[in-house]
Amino acid sequence: MEKREYTALQLTQCLAKTYTSENNIKCAGRTVLEHCRIVGEIAHSLIQRHPDWLKFLFPSGSELIAAAHDIGKVSPTFQEKIYRNINDYSKNPFPELKNINPDIERNWGGHAGVSQLSVKFCSAGNYIPEILGQHHGYSPNVSQYYATDEVFGDKPWQRRREELLVELKKILKCDWPKVCDPLHARILAGLTTVADWIGSGSQFDNPTQEWSKSIESAIDAAGFIKPKLRKHLNFYEIFGFEHRISQDQLIQSCITPGIYILEAPMGIGKTEAAFYSAYKLMSTGKATGIYFALPTQLTSNKIHERMNLFLEKILETDCCHRNAFLLHSNAWLQNTEIGEEGQPGGSWFQSSKRGILAPFGVGTVDQALMAVMNVKHGFVRTFGLAGKVVILDEVHSYDAYTGTILNTLVEALAALHCTVIILSATLTKQRRRELFIKQSSFGTDQLSNDYPLISALPMNENLREIPVNISENEEVALKLCQVDEQAIQEALSKAESGQYVLWIENTVNEAQSTYKLLASRSNGLNVSCGLLHSRFLKQDRENLELFWISLFGKDSKNTRGSKGYILVGTQVVEQSIDIDADFIITRMCPTDMLLQRLGRLWRHKETARAGSAIREAWILAPTLNDTKKKPEHDFGKTALVYSPYVLYRSLEVWSQVHSISLPSCIRSLIEETYEERAETGKMLGFKNELNKYKEKLQRFALVGISRGGTTLSENQASTRYSEQDSVEVLLIRSCHLHKKGADLILLDGKQLHLPKNSKILKKHEWRKLAIILQSNTVKVVDYLAPKEQPRQDLFWLEDYLYLGNKDFSESLLRVAEVRDSDELGVFSEDYELTYNSTLGYQARKRDKKNE
Repeated sequence: MEKREYTALQLTQCLAKTYTSENNIKCAGRTVLEHCRIVGEIAHSLIQRHPDWLKFLFPSGSELIAAAHDIGKVSPTFQEKIYRNINDYSKNPFPELKNINPDIERNWGGHAGVSQLSVKFCSAGNYIPEILGQHHGYSPNVSQYYATDEVFGDKPWQRRREELLVELKKILKCDWPKVCDPLHARILAGLTTVADWIGSGSQFDNPTQEWSKSIESAIDAAGFIKPKLRKHLNFYEIFGFEHRISQDQLIQSCITPGIYILEAPMGIGKTEAAFYSAYKLMSTGKATGIYFALPTQLTSNKIHERMNLFLEKILETDCCHRNAFLLHSNAWLQNTEIGEEGQPGGSWFQSSKRGILAPFGVGTVDQALMAVMNVKHGFVRTFGLAGKVVILDEVHSYDAYTGTILNTLVEALAALHCTVIILSATLTKQRRRELFIKQSSFGTDQLSNDYPLISALPMNENLREIPVNISENEEVALKLCQVDEQAIQEALSKAESGQYVLWIENTVNEAQSTYKLLASRSNGLNVSCGLLHSRFLKQDRENLELFWISLFGKDSKNTRGSKGYILVGTQVVEQSIDIDADFIITRMCPTDMLLQRLGRLWRHKETARAGSAIREAWILAPTLNDTKKKPEHDFGKTALVYSPYVLYRSLEVWSQVHSISLPSCIRSLIEETYEERAETGKMLGFKNELNKYKEKLQRFALVGISRGGTTLSENQASTRYSEQDSVEVLLIRSCHLHKKGADLILLDGKQLHLPKNSKILKKHEWRKLAIILQSNTVKVVDYLAPKEQPRQDLFWLEDYLYLGNKDFSESLLRVAEVRDSDELGVFSEDYELTYNSTLGYQARKRDKKNE
C-alpha cells in the first residue's frame, strides 16, 4: 500500500472547540492556539494566587506545561472529528482531512496521547510528556507510537505542533521548567488539569468575544479566592467555651507546618483543637486552607455542620466562602463553575470531590488518599491539598490496608508544606512510628508509652512527645455474649426502661436483619427503633441522620427515661459523630474499633439518663476456643470485613477482661492486640494473608505520574481492606421519555422534568436538577447493583449525571425504578433487590432451590 503524502492545516484553521450559537447552530469555536493560550494564562494567574512560600512548587515555565496540554489537537483525526460536528462542514470539507477516520483515536487515548508524544519528540524534559498525556485523568496507551507516525499526520502535522509550541513560548515568555521528582510532577499535572477545566468554561465559549478580561473572574467563579479571616480570635470567641488543657497543648505545639499526632480518648474535643490550630496557622499566613478528612461519607455530614459554624465565626462577613462555600451545601455547587468536568454530567460535579479544591473542604479520607495513587485525576487532589492544614480524623492501627497509602500521603503532604494533624484514640507505637518514618529516624522502643500523647514533628525540627493532661478514668462494665437472642432481649429491656441503646453491626445486611427483629419485637412497647448505614439514598440518609444523631446527641431536648430508643447502625456510627448512648451492644471487631464504639457510651456527663442506666457494653462474639479452630467461620460475615487474624487477636485480649478503665486501658489493649509475635498453623496462614494485603497496597500507592502503568478508575481504587468496586445507582419511581426530554417521578413523589437540551435552562436551574438527581442515588458494591444498561440507553441523563466511561474501565451509572412493593424493576439472577426509606437498599440472596 502506497504511503499517503500528508499536508497539515494552518494553525489558524485548527480548532480546539465547537460553539453552539444562540440559534442552536454548531459552529467553529476557539482555535487550539487560542485555547492553549487561555489555559496558560489561567495557570499563571492560579500560581500568582498562591503564597510566596508555596511558589517553589511552580517554577517559571509551569504555565507553559498547562498551555501545551492540547497541542495534540493539531492532528488530522481530531480536526476531522471536530469539523464533522460543525453545521454544513460536509459541503466544504478540507482536502487535508480527506479519508481521515477519527474513530481510530481510541487506539492511543485521543489527543492527550498525541500531546504526550509531541513534546517527548521535542525533548521537553523529565515528566512533562506524561503530565500532558494524563490531563484527562488517564495514562494514554502510546508506548508503541511516535509523534511522526502516519496516524498522527506524519512530519507535516508534527511540524505544525512544534510551531504551536514555539508560539506559546513566545507569548508566555518562558521555556520548559525543571520538574524535580514524581511528586512535583503531580502538582504540575494538577495545575494543568484545573487550568484546562477553568479555561473550558462557558466564559470562554464564544470565539467572537474577548477572553483576557474573563481570566480573573473565571478563577473567582471556580472558587480560588483567598479567604478573608477575622484575626486574633480566641478559643472561646469561636467555640463558645473555654479550651481544656489538653486542647491548648495541641494548639501551642502546632505553630508551623509539620506532622502532629494527637492520641487521646473519645470526647475530649480533638476536633475543636484541630480547628483552632488550623485557624492560627492561616491567621499567620502559614496555611492556605483546611481539608478535614473523615473515615466515611456518612460521618462527614455532621462535621460539615461543625465546619460551617466554625467558618461563620472566623470569616469576615463579606467573605464569599462564608455563604456560598459553606461546604456540603447545595448553594456551593450551584454558585461555582469549574469548566466542563465540574459541571452537571461531569465527573467532578460532586461536593465530595470539589471540596478538596476549595479553601475549606470536608470529605472522606479516600479522596485524600487518592492524591498519592495512580487513579483518575489523583493529581488534581494533590494540587488541591498543597499548603493546607490536612486533618485526618479517626486514624486507627487496624487499617493496615489503608495505612500503607496513608504513610505515603503523610510523606507527600509534608513535602508540599502542609500541616498534617492526625487525630486518633487508638494508635500503637509501631503505627505512630510508621507515620513519621520518612521524616525522622528513630526506633519504636524510643517512643513514649504515655497516653494521651501529642507527637509533634515541625518542619526541619526534631520529634517532640508531649504527655497530655486528662480528667479521671471511667469504668465500663463488659460482657461477652455468644447468643444474639439474649442481646435482643437485653436491648429491649433496657430501652423499655427508658434507655437509649446503640447496637452496632459490621455489615449492612446484618444491621438490616437486626433492625427488623428489634422493630418487630418492640411493637407494643414504649420503644422506637431506627437504622443507619451507608446504603440509603443521600436525601434519606440526611433525614435519618438529622433525627437519630440529634436524638442521641449532646443537644437533644428529650428527657431520657420517658421513652426508650434503639438505634442500629454499622461502622458509620462509631466515628466522627456525636452519639451518646446509655447502653451499647456491638458485634466483635478489631480492638481499635471496639474502643471507638465504647467512646459512644456515656459520652457527655451532663446527659440526664434513665435511673436504670449503668455504664455497660455487650460484645457479640464466639468463644475463643471455637475461633482458633475456624475463625473465618465462627466470626461469620465479620471475617469478610476485617482480617480473621486481627479479629482473633482482639478477641484474645477482650476475653480476659470484664471491665475496663477509660482512657487508661487504651494503650495496653491496643499494644497487646497488635504486638508482633510468631504464629503457627492456621493463625500463621491468616497472618500471612494480612501481610500480603499490606504488600499489595505498598505497590498500589503509586506516587509518580505513571510511566506505562494503567491508571485506575475511582471505583477500582479501593482504599480499604474490605472495599470492592462500587457503583452509583439512581433510584426513581418512574421515567417517561419523549421528544422534549424525560419526566421523572422520584421516590418521595416529586416530579422532575429533564429537558433534552440542558442549554435552554439557566445555569442555576441546570445545577439544581443535577443536585436533586445526585441526592436520589445510592452507592453499592458492583455485584449487588442492578444490571448494567448500555450507555446509549441513558442518553437522557448525560447532561445531568456522570455516566462513567467503559473505555477506561469505569463502572457505568445504574438506573432502576422502584415499584410500590419496594422491589427494583430490574432482574438479578442472584439477588432480590428492594429499597425503602426505612431499611435502605437491600439485596437478599435468592433461594434457587424453591424457585
